[in-house]
Amino acid sequence: MIFRQLFEPQSSTYCYLLACEEAREAVLIDPVVEDVERYLTLLAELQLKLVCTLDTHVHADHITGAAALRTRLGSRCAVNGEVGVTGVDEPLRDGALLGCGGLRIRVIATPGHTDSCLSFHVEDRVFTGDALLIGGCGRTDFQQGSAARLYESVTRRLFTLPPDTLVFPAHDYKGRTVSTVREEMATNPRLGGGRSLAEFEAIMAGLNLAYPKQIDRALPANLRCGAPA
Repeated sequence: MIFRQLFEPQSSTYCYLLACEEAREAVLIDPVVEDVERYLTLLAELQLKLVCTLDTHVHADHITGAAALRTRLGSRCAVNGEVGVTGVDEPLRDGALLGCGGLRIRVIATPGHTDSCLSFHVEDRVFTGDALLIGGCGRTDFQQGSAARLYESVTRRLFTLPPDTLVFPAHDYKGRTVSTVREEMATNPRLGGGRSLAEFEAIMAGLNLAYPKQIDRALPANLRCGAPA
């Protein structure tokens, strides 16, 4: 498997390129529209064909590059198929298995940060979007967020993956790039160490986070896969 982790600093977003070395087919997870030219350059350098973009959820902090990449390369847009996003080529649901050459990508529904959240499990790693961050998790106070649902998604879905599974989140604000299921189960201050649902709900209720800076721009666009109005 060819793998690259790409960072977009304005929204502190990680985009991930996964590709089958033999078939030269690739997917991008959580592409950012401002970085489309960067992705095009990388794909050309690696001699890869982009077949699909996967969004872990309907983002509120950046506009997805899915539609722009579809226009430029003919790639398919894939996102949760049950939350009313328009322009979706491949609606995703829990348990779906996506192919990219010889790679198999398993879709895991992990709602709670938003009702659209999905994680993607590929070989020894899982791409968790905002459901599980390194030493944290996504907020639950907007976009149909639910602390109870997020707790269940992480503790009953993600924490049941093999302990050595690599955890690659959609964001990090401290320069961290990867964790493991074992590490997050042990040390995550919100969800690790055997915290109860009541403890987690109290933590999330007390965050008092600021209004997302780009939500009024990003959310309407991402409900169209990032396409212009």
